[in-house]
Amino acid sequence: MKKNFYLRSALSVILLMHSVVSIFSGDVNDFGRHYLDTIGFSPFGIYLAWAVKLIHLFSVFLIWSDRYVKIVSFLNMPILFLGIYLVHWQNGWYVVGGGANGIEFNVLLICCFLQLIFTESHSEKIEKRSS
Repeated sequence: MKKNFYLRSALSVILLMHSVVSIFSGDVNDFGRHYLDTIGFSPFGIYLAWAVKLIHLFSVFLIWSDRYVKIVSFLNMPILFLGIYLVHWQNGWYVVGGGANGIEFNVLLICCFLQLIFTESHSEKIEKRSS
């Protein structure tokens, strides 16, 4: 069984829902045009928004297949840090309860990706044995 099965499953579901729902609802376009473009990323806001969602979407399949997990983690963490800086920081720590739309969820996701980076994968063990 893969290491960090539950962690990988949870990250996969979160990334899948965060990407697919916003793609099909059109929110990714709105975020690019109405938010990113207005804070200085114009005319690239929509492209950045799509890049983020596609990275999330492809990350799901790579995490499930136990391939390039460290690269996936390194790609997603800057997205989450930028989300903290650009969107969530002004709202404080709490996502719900003591506030709304805060940074706590992004911090947890960053820690989950760090766990994947510092946990040796099954494929890495096989490569070490064969060397």
